[in-house]
This record gives sequence, structure tokens and C-alpha cells, in this order.
Amino acid sequence: MLEIDEEIPLRTNANSIGHKNQGRLETLPFVGFKQDDRDNMAKVVTFIEDILEELLEVSELFLPDPRLKMSLVILTRHFEAKNTTATFLINSSGAPYATASRKLKELIDAGLIEKRARKGLGNSFTMHPSELLLAKYNQVSRRIERLVGDNFASSKSSDYYFGNTYRRDNAIQPLSVLQDPLGLAGGLRVMVHGDPTFMVIADLNKHFEQAFGCSVHQKAFSLDELYRESCSNAARKRSLFDIVAVNLPWVGEFVEKDMLIPLDEVVDVAKLNPEDFYPESWKAAHWGGRCYGIPAQTTTEMLFYRTDLFEQAGIRPPNTTDELLDAAKALHDPEKKRYGIAWNASRGTALGHTFLTIMADFGQPIISLSKTPGGYDTWNLHSVEPKPMINTQAGRKAAEFLLELMKYSPPSILSMAWYERVTQYAEGSCAMAYGYTQITPYFETNENSPAKGKTGYLAHPSGCGSKGISPVGGYILAIPSNISPERIEAAGRALAHLTSPQAQKLYIQHGSCGTPRYSVVEDAEVQGVSPIFEVFDKLSQDDLIQSWPRPAIPELEAIIQACGTSMHDLLRGQISIDEALIRAQGAACEAITSNRRNNQYI
Repeated sequence: MLEIDEEIPLRTNANSIGHKNQGRLETLPFVGFKQDDRDNMAKVVTFIEDILEELLEVSELFLPDPRLKMSLVILTRHFEAKNTTATFLINSSGAPYATASRKLKELIDAGLIEKRARKGLGNSFTMHPSELLLAKYNQVSRRIERLVGDNFASSKSSDYYFGNTYRRDNAIQPLSVLQDPLGLAGGLRVMVHGDPTFMVIADLNKHFEQAFGCSVHQKAFSLDELYRESCSNAARKRSLFDIVAVNLPWVGEFVEKDMLIPLDEVVDVAKLNPEDFYPESWKAAHWGGRCYGIPAQTTTEMLFYRTDLFEQAGIRPPNTTDELLDAAKALHDPEKKRYGIAWNASRGTALGHTFLTIMADFGQPIISLSKTPGGYDTWNLHSVEPKPMINTQAGRKAAEFLLELMKYSPPSILSMAWYERVTQYAEGSCAMAYGYTQITPYFETNENSPAKGKTGYLAHPSGCGSKGISPVGGYILAIPSNISPERIEAAGRALAHLTSPQAQKLYIQHGSCGTPRYSVVEDAEVQGVSPIFEVFDKLSQDDLIQSWPRPAIPELEAIIQACGTSMHDLLRGQISIDEALIRAQGAACEAITSNRRNNQYI
């Protein structure tokens, strides 16, 4: 069940597969493997079933082994997110009841099929393919692809595969089911941001309900509403949600306000494989050395630019803020309704984030932080007495840069926020845009977008003579501290499953472009989805993805609002740069002083 507070334009996934099911064709989403002109693995399932049917028409001597038939049936129903009973498998085996029952037991004893108890139904079970069966069937699938290619391809080459797809042997396997259902009264309740990644989870609701053995209810909010609802939910005696999405800049505030349960009290953190997460996203899930959530979506803000327009104009991709302004000026042509660049300039939250990241482009964080070889220290934010650094030389340069940027922006720039900027870029009306990697599907998977296949990706151009950086963004999934105690254990298991490599790969295959795990980015099928994953990985290797532009201190939201309102007044021409910087600095100081005095954080 999905409820959304604010309508956000989302890419719809038209990919589906056809499965034969009791004489009729169903079109259903497919889970676990790459979807490209219909999933290869679905083709192999159908291919085997069709071969068996053809052989059976020749002679009953070719009746398949009931174990093979039951394996195919349970895989197909798993892909369709349908529960399967032992009786259903036995009846579909084509063998006498006693024989099929014995063969089914052999599959269970071999660890190929798992039984899961159905809560409240006594001695009743559902049947599910085990991870072992999924892995073995994936191997068989690849072998069949090669055999078809070797024997029937018009040109026998080593790179021909069934469906023209290559898979590594270590590809991440499909999402499995929990053998022990969650058993949550009323189902699992999740609160998220209404962006492409979390909306993908909603689209896959049936599959997660099958995996968890209970209903899943997801409620999505816009960014500002998510923050307000998170605070309101924390004030309740009992949380309305089992799992909540927390924007990375909010972590410090939510922990200091005792809104989240330390994760080590719920799950074995070491078993989550912390080394598999990108360092900045994993670090951002911590406060005071303790982990409070699991990265569910890691993204980074970059500069998108139209490679074809740059080539036509003979312009090199910009590495500095001056080069960016020159490129924006050269490509700005309002008469043709084409503008230089799109960015967040809407009053409040959106522009506040922009100002913080642009200040970082000029080499300085929004508060005083200790320098480190890779930038600035954000691991010890819990023990820092922050001093706002807005009314500084870097702050002035950032304000001047934004005023210049206005000259080459669309007329609607002062009301442009997260999705409007990428929409303008995707429609072809802007030559460049600042944007997060998670929203690249708006043009990378849109056949009608002029930017599809013609987009280059850069770290933020630098204004201080050093390499540009990419501010990290995204969300952790966490458990609210006021959750009912009897729901904590199940929430922890669901949390681990929703953030597993298998789930992360699944999100990407259905439209997401944000992942916090190395293993997912290294998966061959994931790399084929979008070029953004290779770019993201390279930025991480070069240590250019950084969290210090938006340090997650408890007062950061107030500082963002202060910058977002003062700078908006500046861009509207109502106040001077001096007044804008003074106002923002004063409001930030007041927020820190008030919060530290009232809450005694340090």
C-alpha cells in the first residue's frame, strides 16, 4: 500500500515478462535479474517449459521428472511474487500424488526448496526457492544461453548469448524470502522520501510482502514534509512506523533528540558487511562512533552537461567555476528557449543546500571543522562546538557566483528545486544542471530526452584551485526509538533485508540510480543499466565524494533554512551580499547557541 504526500513525476517501468500460468498469459514485473527487452532468465524458464511441452506432445515417454517441473513452477511463481503451497507444487508436477510428495521432500532435504510457516494457520507452510536453487538455476540459465548461441546463432562468436546478455559468475543473486516470517501485526510500516529509489520499493511491494511474509505499507513525503513528519512521529508515545528514512544531514539532530535506536542494539552490525559500503555513506550513518541506520540510497551531486552541445560549440567540459560560467554564457540562448544551466534556487531548503555546496566549491565548510588530508573531519561532529563560517571570503565568493549563475538560468530559476532542475535538463531546455545521481533516470532511461546518451558527468567545478568534489547525499533506513518493543526484532530483520545487496540491485533494475555498496556497483548487470555507476565508483576511488559540505550537526537544518532565505532575498535583488551574509551568519549563530543551551548537546 502506497500513500504519497506530494505528487512527484516518476519514470514508469514498462518492462515486464509474460509467463504461462494455467493456460493464460500474465504480464507481471520480474524480480532479481536484468530487465532488457524482457528478462533473459524468464526467457530461459519459458524456453525450458516450451521444450518440455513439445517433447510431451511427441510422446508421454518424455514426461519430465517431477522435481524439474516443480522447480520450474516454484521459480516462476517466486518471480511473480506469488505464494506457493506444497499442494500446488504436487498438483503441477504431472506425477501421481505419492510420487510427487516424495520428490518434493527430496527437493526440501537437498536445500533447494524452503518451507516457511504461515502465522496463525497452524501446521501450514508456503514453499519458496532457496538461495541455493536460485544460484544453481542461474548457472543452468547461462549454460543454456551459451548452448543456444553455439548451436543456433547465425554467427558463432564468443560474445553471443541468449538475449545478447553477459553475466559474471559472481552476479548478485535474486532477492530471497525470510524463512521465518516477520509476523508484524498490521504489517511492516515504512516512512520514506518520495524519490525514485523509494518509489521503486513501492512498485515492488508484492515482492517484499512475499519476502517478509506480511503486508508492507509505505508512506512517502516530500523532503520538507518528511522532516516535519519525522519530528511529529518522534513526539508520539508510539511510533506509527517501524522503519524511517533519514536524510544524511539530519542524522546528528535525530540522534541527539533520541529519535533513533542505535543499530547495534538490534542487529549484528558486523554481519552487514560494513566494508561493502562506500566510506562516506557508512560514516554518515554514525554519530558519536555508533551506527544508527543502514545506508539505503547513496547518491552524490554532480554537474550534468550535454556532450553534444559542448562539442558543437567547441567548449571543453568545465573544471573550474570560471569555466562553468563561460560555458553557461556561451550556450545560453533564451530566444531559442535554451538556457545555460539549471540548479536549486527555490527559497528555503533547496537554495540553502545549493549555497552550502557552492561554498564547498570555494574550499570551505559552512562551520569550522578540522582539516584532514581528504578535506575536513566529520567523524567527530558529536564533540564539536561549531562556529558558523558564512560571512567569510568563501561565503562572499559563493554568493557572487550564484548572482552570476542567475544570468544564464531559466526565467523560473527562483522557484526551481530538486526535480524541476532535472526536468528542464531532461527536456533539453538547459545545457547543464547540478543534480544528484539518483535522478539521472529522468533522462538516461527516457527515449524522448535529448540528453539520453549525450550527458557527461563531472564533480562540482572548483573555485579554489583544487580538485572539484561531489557532495554525498542520500538516506539511511533506521528504526525509531519510540517503536513498540515487540516490533523491534522484526524491524531489524526487515531493515537488513531492504538494504541487502540483493535488494539494492533490484532497486536499480527497476529504475533507481543510487546505491551505497561496492558489490552492487561491481555487478555486471548493474553496470549495464547506466554509465553513472562507473562514474560514481571512480569519484569514490579518487576520494572526491565528501560529506563535509553538509556536516550533519543537530543545527544543520536551521542553518540551511537561514542560508536559503537570505540568499533568495539576495537573488531577488532585495538585499545586498553584505546583508545576506550577515543575516545568514546571525541566524546560524542563534540556532547553534539556542540549541546547545536548551539541549546541552556537548
